[in-house]
Amino acid sequence: MPADDATRPLRIGLTGGIASGKSTVAGMFAELGVPVIDTDVIAREVVARGQPALDEIRDRFGDHVIDADGNLDRAEMRATVFSDDRARLDLEAILHPRIGAETRRQADLAGGDYQLIVVPLLTDSPLRAYVDRILVVDCDEDIQVRRLLARDTETLEQARRILAAQAGREERLAIADDVIVNEGSLHATRERVIRLDRQYRRLARRRDPS
Repeated sequence: MPADDATRPLRIGLTGGIASGKSTVAGMFAELGVPVIDTDVIAREVVARGQPALDEIRDRFGDHVIDADGNLDRAEMRATVFSDDRARLDLEAILHPRIGAETRRQADLAGGDYQLIVVPLLTDSPLRAYVDRILVVDCDEDIQVRRLLARDTETLEQARRILAAQAGREERLAIADDVIVNEGSLHATRERVIRLDRQYRRLARRRDPS
């Protein structure tokens, strides 16, 4: 690997299906002092009021996806893109280049022995080539549906459509170097995070040429 790659922090890509527990796991790593770059957070920032991406979204989808305060109406946008593949691809074309550029910028500044880069749709993202190792947060799809219904008050039909629009469970597991099965207690998940943190710090030290 090039010298600059050997001296930068190890990059761990964290992914998983919606409502699998990615944010919970990322928070546990953050508590251990690991820099976390979350593309969901970045996605919200790039569509904030006054940002060029929001103007492009309005031009493409119309005023109905903008709320009375001039912000993105996320519920309306979600309903639009998860019922229309063309609309979803158009939204991704607006957002993904901006999200990717900001993710790389934040990673360059974050430092750390290793970094966690949270990318929900990593299987199909250009950021997959940017990370060194992939950690998948996994759970049964029925659990995902129950969590979605509890969290976002989706209808069952809409929850199923959201899952269908994402990479399947088998696709995610196929690219995994490490897996956290997030179906049990928070204690069990935290213990797995602690073990992986130790592993990643060892891997990061082995890459250090000094």
